[in-house]
Amino acid sequence: DLKGQRRRSGGPCRTSVRLPTAPARAPSPTWPSSVSPGTRSGETRARALPTPPQGRQRRSGREGVRVGSGAVRWLLPSGLASPAGPQPDAVPEGDIAVGRRIPPHPQQPVSASPHLGGEPPHYWAERVSGGPGQAAGREGPAAARSRQLSWRRPPALCQRWVENCRRADLEGKTPDQLNKHYRLCAKHFETSMICRSSPYRTVLRDDAVPTIFDLTSHLNNPRSRHRKRIKELVSFSWRCFSHFLVGEAFGHEQATQGLNASNEQNAVSEEGPEEKAAPLTLEEREKKDYLKSLFEILILMGKQNIPLDGHNVDELPEGIFTSDNFQALLEYRINAGDEVLRKRFEMTAVNLEYCSKTQQKQMLEICESCVREETLREVRDSHFFSLVTDEVVDIAGEEHLPVLVRFVDDSHNLREEFIGFLPYEADPEILAVKFHTTITEEWGLNMEYCRGQAYIVSSGFASKMKIVATRLLEKYPQAVYTLCSSCALNVWLAKSVPVVGVSIALGTMEEVCCLFHQSPQLLVELDNTISVLFQDNEAKGNELKQICRSQWTGRHDTFEVLVDLVQALVLCLDAVSSDSSVRWSNFIVGRAFVLSSALTDFDFIVTIVILKNVLSFTRAFGKNLQGQTIDVFFAASSLTAVLHSLNEVMENIEVYHEFWFEEATNLAGKLDVKIKLPGKFRRAQQRSLDSDLTSENYYKEILSVPTVEHIIQELKDIFSEQHLKALKCLSLVPSVMGQLKFSTSEEHHADTYKNDLPNPDTLSAELHCWRIKWKHRGKDIELPASIYEVLHLPDIKFFPNVYALLKVLCILPVMKVENEKYEMGRKRLKAYLKSTSALSRSSNLALLNINFDIKHDLDLMVDTYIKLYP
Repeated sequence: DLKGQRRRSGGPCRTSVRLPTAPARAPSPTWPSSVSPGTRSGETRARALPTPPQGRQRRSGREGVRVGSGAVRWLLPSGLASPAGPQPDAVPEGDIAVGRRIPPHPQQPVSASPHLGGEPPHYWAERVSGGPGQAAGREGPAAARSRQLSWRRPPALCQRWVENCRRADLEGKTPDQLNKHYRLCAKHFETSMICRSSPYRTVLRDDAVPTIFDLTSHLNNPRSRHRKRIKELVSFSWRCFSHFLVGEAFGHEQATQGLNASNEQNAVSEEGPEEKAAPLTLEEREKKDYLKSLFEILILMGKQNIPLDGHNVDELPEGIFTSDNFQALLEYRINAGDEVLRKRFEMTAVNLEYCSKTQQKQMLEICESCVREETLREVRDSHFFSLVTDEVVDIAGEEHLPVLVRFVDDSHNLREEFIGFLPYEADPEILAVKFHTTITEEWGLNMEYCRGQAYIVSSGFASKMKIVATRLLEKYPQAVYTLCSSCALNVWLAKSVPVVGVSIALGTMEEVCCLFHQSPQLLVELDNTISVLFQDNEAKGNELKQICRSQWTGRHDTFEVLVDLVQALVLCLDAVSSDSSVRWSNFIVGRAFVLSSALTDFDFIVTIVILKNVLSFTRAFGKNLQGQTIDVFFAASSLTAVLHSLNEVMENIEVYHEFWFEEATNLAGKLDVKIKLPGKFRRAQQRSLDSDLTSENYYKEILSVPTVEHIIQELKDIFSEQHLKALKCLSLVPSVMGQLKFSTSEEHHADTYKNDLPNPDTLSAELHCWRIKWKHRGKDIELPASIYEVLHLPDIKFFPNVYALLKVLCILPVMKVENEKYEMGRKRLKAYLKSTSALSRSSNLALLNINFDIKHDLDLMVDTYIKLYP
């Protein structure tokens, strides 16, 4: 609404245009145009003095804009109004918005529109101080004007501002665009750059350049950030401004539209608390350039997986100095013409280290932190996430847990990224505390937004990680404990069985698979052995040959495959270990002998046979969990039947174990293995009077009963009521709805995530519209078959509750990542561990290597290093 009023004191007529309030601030009461915009204390006023077009002289008087919480007005000379002129930052109370100084020749006419070659209006801001409720009039106009601050902003200085603050959204802007459309607050300037030119004005020096930017405070407290709005001016807004200058009658309508267009394109800049810093000296600039060169070398070594130490120093003769990989790259860069490094080290002795191990470690920690922060920033933007840990790995002699995070990015893609290693602790309670502390305090993730957790661990670690999951679940009930989609259910269950014999059998199976994949000649030898054994069943033999060339230890039917292959494996390994020719290396011959002895142990044979039979009840169930979305939905409904079958086995364990032991005995007979008790048990029972214990009863009590009991309990724990409710919410996927004839009831299962929905009160009505949409679709429209397809529908935002619910369901670790390119974090982790020896591994370099596609901010790394290690 336009309001105009001529002041009785004879001042110019003011035309006020009411602008919409900033979205991040609460509305305030409207002030009449007759009241000075600065009558409320604690607010900032920005004055706008537009230069008139040709043929029109600029009127004298005070014109300005009030910026702060509540309504915003632009006050211009009589007959002029700006709907969307260049606006200062939405400055909080106590800040000073800095504009450009009034030109020395205000009477010079210029063009009305900057896009036509003219100058944009010049703006300046003043700060009105005082306590709450204090009017500016009590202070007096002279005191208020004494706080006025202005800044001349030529395009060159604007470009330096962008180079200093490193705003990604401003890197593509030209200096002229920055000069015309953006403003900066006074907190970015040194106090020495601000001087008093008169009793009424405080101005910036002509050579003033913003230099104060705190780019590291968010690393310590990422959740609490000071936000500053920088508004971008669009060309349509300037066209509206030109219409106002020529006095168009429909100007107000276009002004409103221009403001809306401008507000829609606001860019938000996040900066932490800022500290004052002196201008850089030549020595400081050289130090920054030197550190930047060091960081570039470290990043290169991380990306290319080059270890810091190129050789074992202990093996070198005494008195001989040989540079490591890092120093060698430093010397190469100096010889290539790096003047910064040459000046730094030209007087250094050739047998001294250019960069100490301590400094390398400090810089690597900063590289790791900055790279991790790039991923975690995306995680925080998506709010909800899930945590997954992989198998314990050895890094330089210490055990570590790889940690991955799942989230849905801005492009609606489910991603699984590696974010670092966590030192492993033997005590599960201490491990739980350190895990929580690292995630929340060091890495800055809010566990209140965690919606799932999964652990893929080696045998022997499962019970400890289960305690960690339980402690986190007690503190964060929404962090559901689930299975991970990258691990087969049967393999995961077998690794969690707390029986020593099972752990030994799994380790032997992994070593056998690894040995045959190391040598193609061994695979050929195994193929020949399989062909001889399966002459009567060539189809079965060909199938086993294909399986042997894959990672068969991770299959759902891995124990069925192992039972079928064990005879061929033993015959092949025996042939290799007894070969007197030089066909095989000593390493392969030695490993073949050891593994053949392990496979022909009756304890190993009976273990794999019992695991095969017990896990046969969960094989189809686990396979469906890794299938399509509709398979996962129906698998959740079949859990009751699986548990019923296992309970029946437990009730009749004597009968079932008798059949299992007979099968193990027959297999041992084919391999000429003697049926006997384990040697450790026989030695322990030498002094015992009870010698009637048979092998069958022993393995029933030691192996069969604990295995069945554990699997039943583990299925109940991992598929909790909350987990099953989440899986039943998959009926939101249209293909599942169609399979159920569109008669679904997601409302009852979605209560778990009620607080995660934007409008939970309208969920029932929205779900009804969602079902109607797909039930009455066109004949040529196919039903989306996965959450991935639904999230990429163009009209999904019209169903905000469905969209939010599917995003939460998508990040559950049990859900499969539809597109393999978004699961590269786990694959790169496996590749790094496979190609790097345990002694050469580094947790810092590993993160750089696995996340090699992340953009590295060298300036941020340098500033962080200088701040932490001055």
